[in-house]
Amino acid sequence: MLGPLEAWHDGAPVSLGDQQQRFVLVVLLLHANRPVSPSRLAEIVWAGRETKPNLVRSYIKRLRAVLAESGDVSIETTATGYLLRLGEDQLDTVRFERLRAEAGQVRASDPRRAIALLREAVGLWRGRFLEDIDIDRVGGTEVLFPGESRTDTVGDLAELELITGDHRSARDRLRPLAHSDPADQKHAELLMRALLAGGDRMAALRVFRTTRGALAEHDVEPGTVLRNLAARAERGEPPSSLPSRPGEFTGRAAELATIEKAAASGARAVWVSGAPGAGKTGLALEAAHRLRSRFPDGQIMARLNGFTPGLPATSVSEALTELLIELGVPVEQIPATVGRKVTLYQTTLYGTRTLVVLDNAATPEQVRPLLPEADGCLAVVTSRRMGDADSGEPVRVTPLSPDEAAELFHALVGPARLRGRAAGVATAVARCGFLPMPIRVTAAMFRRHDRWPLEHLLNLLEENGPWGEADGTAAIRASYRQLGDRQRALLRLLGHLPGPDVGVAGGAALAGCDVGEARQLLDDLHEVSLLEETALERYRMLDPLKEFAAGERQPDHATALVRLLDFYLITLSAAVGAAYPFDRAQLPVVDHTGLAAPGFADADAGLRWIAVERDNLVAAIRYAATNGLPEHTWRPAVLLWRYFNTANQFEDWIDTLELAWRTVSADLGNEYGQAHVLLRLATARDRRGQHAEAAELASKALPKWRRLGDVGGEAATLCALAIPLMELGRHDQAMAHLTAALAKYERTDDPRGEAHALSMLGYLNENRGDFGVALRQHESSARILAGIGHVQGMAHVLNNLGSVQEKLGLLTEALASYTGAHGHAAEVGDRCVEAYALNNIGNVHRQRGRLTEAVRYHEEARVVAADVPDADLLTQLYLDRGATALARGARHEALAACEAALDLADGNGNRTYRARAHHGVAKTRHAMGDHEGALSHWAAAESEFAALGLPEAGETRDARALLGCACSALV
Repeated sequence: MLGPLEAWHDGAPVSLGDQQQRFVLVVLLLHANRPVSPSRLAEIVWAGRETKPNLVRSYIKRLRAVLAESGDVSIETTATGYLLRLGEDQLDTVRFERLRAEAGQVRASDPRRAIALLREAVGLWRGRFLEDIDIDRVGGTEVLFPGESRTDTVGDLAELELITGDHRSARDRLRPLAHSDPADQKHAELLMRALLAGGDRMAALRVFRTTRGALAEHDVEPGTVLRNLAARAERGEPPSSLPSRPGEFTGRAAELATIEKAAASGARAVWVSGAPGAGKTGLALEAAHRLRSRFPDGQIMARLNGFTPGLPATSVSEALTELLIELGVPVEQIPATVGRKVTLYQTTLYGTRTLVVLDNAATPEQVRPLLPEADGCLAVVTSRRMGDADSGEPVRVTPLSPDEAAELFHALVGPARLRGRAAGVATAVARCGFLPMPIRVTAAMFRRHDRWPLEHLLNLLEENGPWGEADGTAAIRASYRQLGDRQRALLRLLGHLPGPDVGVAGGAALAGCDVGEARQLLDDLHEVSLLEETALERYRMLDPLKEFAAGERQPDHATALVRLLDFYLITLSAAVGAAYPFDRAQLPVVDHTGLAAPGFADADAGLRWIAVERDNLVAAIRYAATNGLPEHTWRPAVLLWRYFNTANQFEDWIDTLELAWRTVSADLGNEYGQAHVLLRLATARDRRGQHAEAAELASKALPKWRRLGDVGGEAATLCALAIPLMELGRHDQAMAHLTAALAKYERTDDPRGEAHALSMLGYLNENRGDFGVALRQHESSARILAGIGHVQGMAHVLNNLGSVQEKLGLLTEALASYTGAHGHAAEVGDRCVEAYALNNIGNVHRQRGRLTEAVRYHEEARVVAADVPDADLLTQLYLDRGATALARGARHEALAACEAALDLADGNGNRTYRARAHHGVAKTRHAMGDHEGALSHWAAAESEFAALGLPEAGETRDARALLGCACSALV
C-alpha cells in the first residue's frame, strides 16, 4: 500500500482483479484483522448508489480465489461481516510502523541498529500511499494517510546518519524532502547540517535562503537553529578550543565508558571529580577528543579557576563571555548582563550537537548556568569536589591502578631504560601516589637525565617525601630540587602569578632578566613538565604545581610582581596608542622609567596583544587594587576603556574602573587620576543605558579637569556630559555643552574631537527640525574625519548625515551615505554602527515602496545587532521594523515591535525614543481600528514631544485632527 497497490507471493506479482475488486480489497486492508459488514463495504465503495447484496458477495468470492494460493492470508466470514486475516509482516503499512517503533526503542543504546531498521522502513515506500487508488472510493476523509510518518521517518533516519558520521546518505535523503516543502524548517536544518559536515557551505547557505524565502510568504522568520547554522556556514569550520589530547594517555577505561554512555543516552552533563593531580582534565580532554564525531557542531572549553592559586574563581559572567566567543559570537555582540548572556548562550547551542568542557569548577552553583539545555549537547565538568545530584552524572577519578601507573611511566620514559625493572617502576609510581601528574613530572625528570640509573631516581624520591605520600608531592619536590637556582626562583615567582598564564616577555619582567634568558628558563621548566605551553611562547602552571610553588619561600616576590605590573602598564600604553591612535591625546601619561616601551607595527598588532593579554591585564588590575598599588590600578583600567567599549565587554570595563575609583578616590590629591576614571565611568554607564548616573559622574569630573587646566580633558567630559543629558531630554543643556566642547577642541587643535562635537550638534539640530544646520554640521564633520583618516568616526557621521538627507527627501544621497557608513563600520568591526546603517538602508527602501528589500535589510540589521547591549540601537531597530511592518499591512507585527520599543525606552529613560514609541503604537492601533486604545498613546507622544521642544509635537497634533475618528479627540 506504500505506493501503487500491489500483492506478491513467492516473489511473483499477484493479479488483484479489476478496479472495483481492488476497491473492495483496499477497504478490507484498511480494516485488516477487523470485520467489516457487507452494508458498510457497499456504503464505502458504492457511496450514494444502490447495490445488490450479492454484488459484495461476488467480489469477496473473487478475492478469496486470488488469495487461495497464499495459505496464510484469508477472508473469513464472521457474525458481523468479512474479516481479512493476515500477519503483521504481510502488510507494508503495519510492517513500516513496527520497524519505526523498534528503531525508537534502540535509538539511544544502538544507533546503528536503529539506522538499519529505519532504512528498511523507508525502503518499503515505492511512491505515494495508494497512489493508483481513488481514495474517495475507499473511505475518503476517513482514511488515515501515513505520508507524514514517512517524512518524519526520513528525518529521523537522516539525523541518526548524521550522528554516526554518514553525512552523504543524510544529504541525499533530505534533498528531495527539502525541495518538496522548502518551508519545513526541521528538514532544512538537517540538510544544512549534512551539507556543512561535507564542507559545502555555499549549498547550506542556499538552503537557508530558500527556506527563509518560503517562510517569509507566511510572515514567519527562520528559527534559531536555522539562523545558527547559517552563521556557521558563513564562518566556516565548527568552533573548537580543545587543547591537544594528553600524550600517552593510559587507563581510565571505566571512566571513559561512563562518559561515552552518558553522551549516547542524551545526558546533560558529566561531573568528573578527584584529588589534585589525579588527571581529571586529562580524562575530560581524552573523552572530548574521542567524542568529536558525536558532537560535530563544536567542542569548546572554559577554565573556571575554581582552585587555582592566586586567581579568583571565574565568574559566571566571565565564563559565559569566554564560551560565547569560542562559539563564534562576535565580542561586540555579547550582552552585558548575566541573564542575557545565559539566554544568548543557550540560544546559540540550541539545535546543535556541541560538547562543552568546564574545567576546574569551584561549586555546582558556578556551573549550573553553563550547562547546555539543548538536546544533543553535553558538558563535561572537572572539579576537586563532588557535584550535586542535578549537576551531572558523577565520575570519581581515583589514583591509577598500580599496573596503569606503571604503564604510563613506561610510555613516558620509553622501554629501553626500564627492561627488567618492574619492581623499581612499581616503587617509583607508588612514591608518586599513582597520580598521573606527579608521574609525568617524575618521568620527565628521569628522561632528561639519560644517564641516571633507576636507583638514583628512587633515592631522590625517598629523600623528598615519606613513603606512600598520597598527593605525589615527593615527586614534585624531587624534580624541583634538580632545577638550577634561576629556574627554581622563577618557578617560585610563577606560583604568585596574578593571571592565568605568562608570555616570554612577561616572564622576563617577572624574573628581572632579558627575554632570551627568560625564554630558556621557561623552556627548562616546560621540559620537565612543570609548565604547560598553551600557545607559542606562552606558559601556564597546573594548579597543584602552582600551590607547591607558592608554598616555597620567595622573599622578593612582591618586588618581582611590581616589575610584571610595570611591564603590563607600559606595554598596554604602547598597544593602546597603536590600536587607537586618535585617542592618544586623551590617554593618561605612563612613565617609561626603567623599561623601554615596545613598538607595535600597526593597529592590528596592538589589538592582538591586548586580546591575548586581556585576562592577565584584568587580573593585574585586581591584584594591584588589593595590594596598595594605585598607579597600577587606575592607569591600566583607563587605558583599557576603548577596547572594552568597542568590544561591549561592560562587566570588565565597569568592574576595573570601579576598582580604580575606589583606589584613586582615597588619594585626595590625585585629581588627575580621578578625572580620568570618572570620565570613562560616565561613558560606560551611558552605554549601559544608565543616563542619569552617567551625567552625574561626568559632572563630577568636569571641575577636576578645569582645576588641572586640561582643556582636552574638559572638552571630552563636556561631550560625555552632553550625550546622557540629550538622552534624558535636556536638549538645551546638551547643546550648550557641545558648543563649549567644540570651541575647546578648536583651541587644542584636536580635529577628531572637533568632528565628534560637530556631529553631535548636527544630531541635536536634526531632532529640533533644523535640517539645514544639521546637514552643514555633519558635512563639516565628515570632511574633517576623511582628512585625518578616522574610519570609525566616518561610519558614525555618515549614518547621521544620511538621516538628515533622508528627512530632506534626498533619498539617493541618503542611501549612498548609509552604504558608506556600513562599509566603514564593517572595516573596523563596529557592529553597532553597522547595524544602524543596515537598518537605515531598510528605511530608504521603505520610503521608496520596496518593502521586501526593507524587510531584508531590517533583518540583516537585527542579526548584526543581536544582543549588542546598546539600548538606543535596539529601540531604533524595533521602531523601524514596526514602521515597515505597518506599511506591509502586518499590523500585529508592527504593534509588537512598537510596544517592545516603548518598553526599552521606559527602561532607560530616553524621552525622545519614548515619544516616538508612543507615536508608533498610536498609529498602529489606529490602523487596527482600536481608536480607544490609540488615544492615550497619541496624547503621550504629543505631550512628550512638546516637553522636549521637538517639532513632532505640532506634526502629531495636526495629523490627529485630520483622522476623523476617536483618535482626534482631546485628552
